[in-house]
Amino acid sequence: MSAAPDLILAVDQGTSSTKCLVLDRTGAVVGQGSAMLGESCPRPGWVEQDPEAIWASVAAAVAATFAGGLDPARVAGVGFSTQRESMLLWDKATGHAVSPLLSWQDQRTKALAQDIGTPVVREAVRRISGLPLDPMFSALKARWLLDAHDPDRTRSTAGELALGTVDSWILFRLGGGHVTEIGNASRTQLLDTAAGTWSPELCEIFGVPMAALPQILPSTGPFPAIRSLAPLRDGTPVLSVMGDSHAALFGQGGFSPGTVKATFGTGSSVMGLVGSNTDRLDPGTCLTVGWQIGGEAPALAAEGNIRSAGATLRWLADLFGLSVDALVTEGLDAPAGSGVHLVPAFNGLGAPYWDDEAEGVITGFKLGTARAALARAAVESIPHQVADVVASVERTTGARVASLFADGGPSANDRLMQMMADLAGLTVLRAPVAGLSALGVAHMAGLSAGFWDIAALAATDRRHVAFRPAAPEAGRLAARTDWARAVARARLRPVAVAAGINQSASPAGNVAPLRAAG
Repeated sequence: MSAAPDLILAVDQGTSSTKCLVLDRTGAVVGQGSAMLGESCPRPGWVEQDPEAIWASVAAAVAATFAGGLDPARVAGVGFSTQRESMLLWDKATGHAVSPLLSWQDQRTKALAQDIGTPVVREAVRRISGLPLDPMFSALKARWLLDAHDPDRTRSTAGELALGTVDSWILFRLGGGHVTEIGNASRTQLLDTAAGTWSPELCEIFGVPMAALPQILPSTGPFPAIRSLAPLRDGTPVLSVMGDSHAALFGQGGFSPGTVKATFGTGSSVMGLVGSNTDRLDPGTCLTVGWQIGGEAPALAAEGNIRSAGATLRWLADLFGLSVDALVTEGLDAPAGSGVHLVPAFNGLGAPYWDDEAEGVITGFKLGTARAALARAAVESIPHQVADVVASVERTTGARVASLFADGGPSANDRLMQMMADLAGLTVLRAPVAGLSALGVAHMAGLSAGFWDIAALAATDRRHVAFRPAAPEAGRLAARTDWARAVARARLRPVAVAAGINQSASPAGNVAPLRAAG
């Protein structure tokens, strides 16, 4: 006879893999599993994933988690944390995707953003959604998908086609209709973030019929139950859904303003709750819904998103024919102070610059510059970018961030975390579990199941590992100044050369000089 349900399963569907954790009533991790996931780049700047492969990775990760002998009948409930902003279109009647998933990394809508991005539109988008007009967010992707598959909006207006982020797709596959969680909805750029409802004004700006959008639910549901996700029993309740970055903040115990975390992954996210005072948000950070528990008011957060962190390491490792681990080791072993910087603006720069015209650059290299110096520059680009966003969060809160909570795969590297502490000049507190998104959504699910309450979660000893600044302050400031110069070069704009100008009239046919972006 099976034991009474006493476990929580967390499924973290990310960009490069799906990972699972199983927690018992004490909060201890008693099982885990994972499945890899690929992506494709059919054109430069385009990043896609197969929606069916995403569902298959969820199924494979769940199956792997219970392959070691855990009894799935003991699972009291499931939580899903998901990658955000990625968007797809599917047919409600057949349940089949009619488009690929356009990744949050995808930049195909860059020209569209420029076309519609008048000052009036940009102000309205930022004011209502809390987000800058940028290709990373879902609204421009939704516009592109509808233009490609329903240009006259006939089927989407009739409610035949469904737009959704990854959480919405997974929940639909479970048979629960067309729904989404409010934190994920806040990343679409179609939500009135203060009101917690879809915005008719934003939908009109982006040409998205509201009939194509899902119903918005709190982070604790009610969601559809598990169906056809072996070996879980059909009917096992889904107790929580969260965006991955939001779940990581929850897993860090960031239940009140003042706690700031950085999640290190393919990209990186820096986030902290801000309370009800949202009038002083720095332009470098965004307003988002962290989570909503039942009928409580949504918890609002400030966040800055870095587009390329682990992705930078994968790119350079592929270029050099190395594994990512080998590249990171070579970079960390290399001496500091080479003057080489890599600004990974492969698809523009996210927070705190929000400059989709920025271009990737490597600065300071010379004849004789060693491969190791380039490897170090790639590694250093991660903490430099996080430090840039932390500074923006400090401008929002008006207070110094003394400690930064860290999670995500790359955070497991001690030397990288020490580099983070040295370059940002603050204490880094690393969670004992690298996959904190899964842990956070498990905590939310356990809250729904009655396994624990918020006071118990707040009192949890998370046993962080501390990394304190050890580098001289003068050296830190010099390194940060050099990085700022490299970013400025990545954001240079060529002055337009007027038609008809005879460039041979200038010495050696020189073109007009460059100016820095504003």
